[in-house]
Amino acid sequence: MWQRAAEGDHAAFGALFERHSEAVWNHAYRLTASWSTAEDLTSSVFLTAWRRRGDMRLTRQSALPWLFTVAGNLARTEFRSSSRLRRALSRLGGDREPVTDHAERFDDQLAGEDRLRRVLAAVDRLPQAEREAVQLCLLGELSITDAAEALGVAEVSVRSRISRARSRLRTLFDLETR
Repeated sequence: MWQRAAEGDHAAFGALFERHSEAVWNHAYRLTASWSTAEDLTSSVFLTAWRRRGDMRLTRQSALPWLFTVAGNLARTEFRSSSRLRRALSRLGGDREPVTDHAERFDDQLAGEDRLRRVLAAVDRLPQAEREAVQLCLLGELSITDAAEALGVAEVSVRSRISRARSRLRTLFDLETR
């Protein structure tokens, strides 16, 4: 299907979008803890895929590992951009909180987002190799095999990174609850 999309088949690209958009959105949400940002990132991921469809060659049958990698890169870029904007606004005296999407105002949703933000903040403190493995396998729900391929390492390395990350995260959350 990717090959047909790369050759300009709009229907094939539409089918790829239908097949993977929910998984990409879920991954983006787990990376950002924001519904609206996840929607924006999902759009950007598929726009990137459309633009790069001709020069991308998948080594496995699924485009999902590549799409998750693009989502992670875009999420990091978004985080850096929003951090710079917040710093600039604080220097200008704009210390008010940004207005959030009204869909995110429900109490249970906010509580869930707060928990997810805490988890994501803990994941961000992990060493890069462990963080990438966690983002792909635990947050992104990729298989060990697909994550190993996306990261360019052996499957045993991904398993080891996830094991070490779980141990570090347990320690971080144990310290946080004390």
